[in-house]
Amino acid sequence: MIQIVNSIPAFDIKKQYTTIKAEVSAAVLEVLASGRYIGGSLVEGFEQQFAAYTGVSECIACNSGTDALYLALKASNIGAGDEVITTPFTFFATAEVISSLGAKPVFVDIDATTFNLDLAQVAVAITPKTKAIMPVHLFGQPVDMTALMDIAKTHNFVVIEDCAQSTGSSWRGQKVGSLGHIGCFSFYPTKNLGGCGDGGAITTNDPVIAAKLRMLKEHGQKTRYIHEEIGVNSRLDAIQAAILQIKLRYLDIWNHQRRIVAARYDQFLSQVPGIVTPQELAGGMGVWNQYTIRILGEKRNWVRSQLQEQGVNTMIYYPRPLHLQPVYASLGYEVGQLPVAEQACDQVLSLPMFPELSEEQQDQVIFSLKNFRIQESGVRSQESESIGWS
Repeated sequence: MIQIVNSIPAFDIKKQYTTIKAEVSAAVLEVLASGRYIGGSLVEGFEQQFAAYTGVSECIACNSGTDALYLALKASNIGAGDEVITTPFTFFATAEVISSLGAKPVFVDIDATTFNLDLAQVAVAITPKTKAIMPVHLFGQPVDMTALMDIAKTHNFVVIEDCAQSTGSSWRGQKVGSLGHIGCFSFYPTKNLGGCGDGGAITTNDPVIAAKLRMLKEHGQKTRYIHEEIGVNSRLDAIQAAILQIKLRYLDIWNHQRRIVAARYDQFLSQVPGIVTPQELAGGMGVWNQYTIRILGEKRNWVRSQLQEQGVNTMIYYPRPLHLQPVYASLGYEVGQLPVAEQACDQVLSLPMFPELSEEQQDQVIFSLKNFRIQESGVRSQESESIGWS
């Protein structure tokens, strides 16, 4: 018999902290005592470790995932008059950085199964002004980078991977962030590898690009007070580097736990009428920053409110696609132009997902979802009995 336990958060970063509290506290106190809070050996050490983990030769730490995207575009000489193909179904920062440099985001619809770019539509969006493609490995699921890099090679495009939600995921055995020309990561606290504040990183195998990135993130200077370009101030704090070094050691374990949680959701929800569970592409290994289902029949908001009453907290990523955001009205996109993304915004619901989610908590989520569908259909399933539903 399922018991309604305490309120279940959509994510719980405090529980993870308790498992490494002693290590983090010691590392932070050591940084504070050192007096070296910006740059230094801790940041350099993390860059080396993260480069090795990702499978690249260069890693440049920066202030945030948004800065990582901005710097990657700027280092690739993307600017006014250029077009960058990307997805309309992602966090605003992906398109925002394109516009911030004077370039134009060109939105391509998504695949209904993976929520990632529909690569079959990318070719249609290419124009003489296209200079780059920015795929997003959404919710921790990798894009088919083999097919995407074939497109990029044919047209000589730069590929900048938005890996903000996918640290540790891989395509055909190769980590995201090492498959395109540049990879961009976020260490926002709720990410798979999250700090205790903002943070980001850029990965590449191109030493020329890496040198330019290091210059741009330090006000455009290679030598102190000698500025060669207009840059920004985007540095990872030493405290965050110290914390991320610790967390990086546990990342694969935590990602494995996320995969276990996702597999259990799959087991009990994949056959529930009215619910569509997410799928992994063959060749991809996701790390499930989010476990996002579709609720069919225009009932997503109702289901979410019912779950809330049962103590189950959920999130909606994302309620409005980027091509229909007010700020992009001038681009001329109309409702119905990218129908798969628009439908996803009306249907998606992200369930509680974090490595420390217990089976008891997950049972409550599953039971609540299954129970709503049973109430509507009047049918009791054998699945419900298999985990103690009544």
